Amino acid sequence: MLKKKDKYIVAVVGATGAVGNEMIKTLEDRDFPVEKIRLFASERSEGKYLEFKGKNIKVESINDNSFKGIDIALFSAGAERSKIWAPVAARSGCVVVDNSSQWRMDPEIPLVVPEVNPYDLKWHKGIIANPNCSTIQMVVVLKPIHDAAKIKRVVVTTFQSVSGTGQKAIDELLQQTTDLLNFKEIKCNVYPYQIAFNVLPHIDKFLENGYTKEEMKMVNETRKILGDSSIKITATTVRVPVFRCHSESLNIETEKKLLPDEVRAILSVAPGVIVYDAPDKNLYPIPTDVAGRDETYVGRIRDDESIENGINMWIVADNLRKGAALNAVQIAETLIETA
Repeated sequence: MLKKKDKYIVAVVGATGAVGNEMIKTLEDRDFPVEKIRLFASERSEGKYLEFKGKNIKVESINDNSFKGIDIALFSAGAERSKIWAPVAARSGCVVVDNSSQWRMDPEIPLVVPEVNPYDLKWHKGIIANPNCSTIQMVVVLKPIHDAAKIKRVVVTTFQSVSGTGQKAIDELLQQTTDLLNFKEIKCNVYPYQIAFNVLPHIDKFLENGYTKEEMKMVNETRKILGDSSIKITATTVRVPVFRCHSESLNIETEKKLLPDEVRAILSVAPGVIVYDAPDKNLYPIPTDVAGRDETYVGRIRDDESIENGINMWIVADNLRKGAALNAVQIAETLIETA
């Protein structure tokens, strides 16, 4: 368990990646009480320098002794590295907040969104899982509605930016866009098809049931976070040529009837949510407005006229901030508040 201190020694694992960089920035932006920061990445990044609060910090590679003396480690280095190194860090007395998929559905490890289920942090054993980016922004909206009217069913379609795949995907979209506009040949390395000016209904691997791993993550993680396996959820996840921010179309069926104005009132006081919904003025959330912001934005709130107790809405959040780095830092903040 984390000991109460004025300042903490913090590590970022996977520091040179898109999310790792955002974790460093978020720690600085939120003035997290850092006594010392240590940055870890793969061997090929060893010796590079990254900036934190005006100082250049040398990037290290990981070994069995790396986590001794570290209080909190924010991991964003992929499932395979987390599988190996998160237990090593936990045994060293460090609390790990892991952004990979490795530990999310482990019943012994809490899966936490601080606005939704901070109480689950009480039973961690050294490793805490950070949910999938598309799940995080959805559950901060679902939780207050579920509390008010009990959700029976959710149908979600996502429109996910390339930064969810990582820096190589960001570079690929930029390069393909440049090449297309200059009438050059398109090269596809990250995705199976061209992503520039295109839409791919394919995120992560396909499973035997016809869904992708990303789609089933949203189903299973949402039930775990909300603590309700009775909610029926179906998802279609789509990659779109946007650099940053995931958008989602949500259809929610509740046991109790909620009018659109009631939903707006509920969400307007929900932590981490901003209602941005004035369609008569063309006001609704879009990625270019939400990029770099911490909150999940909600608009297009309206009745589903095809069923009795249905609501449709459109939500947008920055997948690198709330969908990854910010949620991890908020978990760390909650841990030190309750230490």
